[in-house]
Amino acid sequence: MQPMTRDAAFVRDETAILFVDVQKAFALPGRDPAHPERDADHPFYRRLSSTVIPNQMRLLEAARASGLNVVHTVIRALTHDGRDRSLDHKLSDILIAKDDPGGDVIDELAPRGNEIVLPKSSSGVFNSTNIDYILRNLGVRFLIVAGIVTDQCVDMAVRDAADRGYFVSLPHDACAAYTDERHQAALAVLKGYSWLTDTDTLVARIEALAEA
Repeated sequence: MQPMTRDAAFVRDETAILFVDVQKAFALPGRDPAHPERDADHPFYRRLSSTVIPNQMRLLEAARASGLNVVHTVIRALTHDGRDRSLDHKLSDILIAKDDPGGDVIDELAPRGNEIVLPKSSSGVFNSTNIDYILRNLGVRFLIVAGIVTDQCVDMAVRDAADRGYFVSLPHDACAAYTDERHQAALAVLKGYSWLTDTDTLVARIEALAEA
């Protein structure tokens, strides 16, 4: 029997990668309607461009080559006026309308073919989409989570997945928060819900699945 540890070995047909909110509204400078003052020189965007997005691209390439299930989730309402949003998103004035291009995944990670894209209208993907149902239909037990931001939507995805019985892997260098302090604080908590690791380690594991 496989040992019950957070870093248990992946099984190819039971492994998926989830990219959280790596969408144009939040990953491209000057597009976030809530924070228009953040330009390309903001530490958050510098980390995205120099480290996080390149690592996400590496993870995506490895996942595709190994035949893993790839899932993207984006904040995007199901309506033009956002009336379907969660109360918290209404109170926080977070609205990416159903046809707003800010809801599109960034070009570097653009979904292909059979990859799944789930629009959500709350911070938690397990709360406002049927992702749990989908992952179970796919036979997924091992879930790699990468995205933005670490202490908000990524945090909720990791915790909720762990509570539902998934083995969660979190590459710290494929995630970002608005400050490094917030990023590190989130990681300190999330290591209690996931295997906290790095992109190099995960890419090597995923590539080994293809070889097997």
